[in-house]
Amino acid sequence: MTDLRPVDVDPTTDLVLDRVVDVSPRAVWDAWTDPDLLVQWFTPAPWSTVKAELDVRPGGRMHTVMASPEGEQYPSTGCYLEVVQERRLIWTSALAPGYRPVPVLEGEFAMTVVLDLVPEGDGTRYIATVLHDSEAARKQHEAMGFAEGWGAALDQLVTLVKGR
Repeated sequence: MTDLRPVDVDPTTDLVLDRVVDVSPRAVWDAWTDPDLLVQWFTPAPWSTVKAELDVRPGGRMHTVMASPEGEQYPSTGCYLEVVQERRLIWTSALAPGYRPVPVLEGEFAMTVVLDLVPEGDGTRYIATVLHDSEAARKQHEAMGFAEGWGAALDQLVTLVKGR
């Protein structure tokens, strides 16, 4: 197993979802890296993910389109920064594919996500650390329902891979 540098978490700017799930790291990895699987669980219901394009390599594109229950679409494009097979994914919305900087629109925030998958018994310790540039951005993301939304999406991921 590759030794990975721990994430330096700043509680004023960062959010963390840390849970043990009873599915393998391989199953979690596949759900995050296969666009056909990602669209089935990525957005907490009643929202949905209607499109996913994943070029899972450093500098590659992560593009998703989420849809509200009313059908409004919300595209998001980011850039993978680090990819360690079945162990770690890091991506950011602050960069476009090829590490190109992107402007942040007023009222929105950029984030970097560090997703660590640690084997634990027959399951996986799933640690999603979301880094923000400010306390205000963290508070905005938290108020949007970070814990509930990311937790619900993880539950959907587990249900999906158990049913395969």
